[in-house]
Amino acid sequence: MTDGLTKQFHNYLWAYILVALSGCLGNVVDGIIVGNLICADGVSAINISKPINQFIFTLQLLINAGGGMLVAYALGQDNIREARRIFTRAFMLSMGLGILLTIFGGVLFHSQIAHLLCRTDSLYPLASDYMKILLLGNPAFILMWGLSTMVGVDGSPKLVSLAVIIDNVANLCLDIVFIQWFGWGITGSSAATVIGHLIGIAILLSHWWKPSSKDTAKVSRLSLDFSLDNLMSTWRRIISQGAPLAIASISLTLLLLSANTIVQDTLGATGIFAFSVCMNLLQIYNLFLSGTCQTLQSLGAIQVGKGDASGLRLVLRKAFRFITIAMVITCVFVWVSPSAIVNLFGADEPAKLIEGNHALRIFALSFIPFCYIYVLMIVYKLYHHHHMALFISFALSLTVIPVLWVMAKWQPDSLWYSYLIAYLIEAVAIFILHRATHTKFKLQPVTPKS
Repeated sequence: MTDGLTKQFHNYLWAYILVALSGCLGNVVDGIIVGNLICADGVSAINISKPINQFIFTLQLLINAGGGMLVAYALGQDNIREARRIFTRAFMLSMGLGILLTIFGGVLFHSQIAHLLCRTDSLYPLASDYMKILLLGNPAFILMWGLSTMVGVDGSPKLVSLAVIIDNVANLCLDIVFIQWFGWGITGSSAATVIGHLIGIAILLSHWWKPSSKDTAKVSRLSLDFSLDNLMSTWRRIISQGAPLAIASISLTLLLLSANTIVQDTLGATGIFAFSVCMNLLQIYNLFLSGTCQTLQSLGAIQVGKGDASGLRLVLRKAFRFITIAMVITCVFVWVSPSAIVNLFGADEPAKLIEGNHALRIFALSFIPFCYIYVLMIVYKLYHHHHMALFISFALSLTVIPVLWVMAKWQPDSLWYSYLIAYLIEAVAIFILHRATHTKFKLQPVTPKS
């Protein structure tokens, strides 16, 4: 049984790491291509647009992280009817919110959003063009991430891997075609990402289109169930389950907005570029972090549904071991050759290269406590310690904002240390709150839903 669970863990882990490519590597590739084919300011423009991407990710996380965990609980209890009901209602919510965001963000209020996020006149045209396609195509982002979660939970991680690989290959190729050959500029970069997601979605839908295949016949337990019984109650359960992760994500959106403003006001254009490169480094960390957390949510929730405490502990040990190895390797690489990373993004001035090298080394250390804290939030959620999960969700990003403000005001030369200081403060606060509330990691039974 242990060997079987270990194999499952690795299957889920690598599938979800590839899923994370859909959300993070696309941004990194966009930055590299834009920085070299357009200009280094294009990298800054993309970073200014990231709060939009993070907000879209928050919406899908609110729905599909919670829905995915509930589906996993139901499948672990062999309650197929409940799993189908939750899957259908998560799908309906995803599409509804995606369409609303397209109408209001991409059509009606695009210019207002662009002016809100971009404070620098010279960067506004680039940022505005990139944002418009991002907002218009957001249903593809939400559906790609959501279907990836559900297909993975339904037992087809290999299909998810295939979809994400093809998604990202298409994105990379179309980036070059649209920018270099069609002359679409930064708009082409955003369009390539959307089209790549649409291709990935088509592949994921084959999970239901080809029930006769060996992989699908064995596991395709999910299907659409449009019954309206307990509709609002199910939606509340989905949103409540995904709320801690969504709160962490919306807090990160606020952090991105605040940090862009503070860095620009304190360190100017050079600082904005260095910060943009560091945020791309965070995407690399997030590649491993997202894969680990998605595996915990899916495979860990199945163990909770079964009431298998030893199986859950095995999943947790492997998750923490993997994230530790991944962070150490990434951190060492950044410290040894930060210039290689900065140069990837088209650094064309010595000042940008020097500032980027300095910032990268500090951020490489800062992201280590961030990753551990984020994984710990999933652990608290699995053990049904919702108060601790919510605390981490709020504090994970919001702790950084006051530290950034204080450092910018009193010690601007050390601004890059703000993230490391904030995460260490939060780690201490979590330890104190854990002890003060006498929290224990003891598996709680999941009550079946009719």
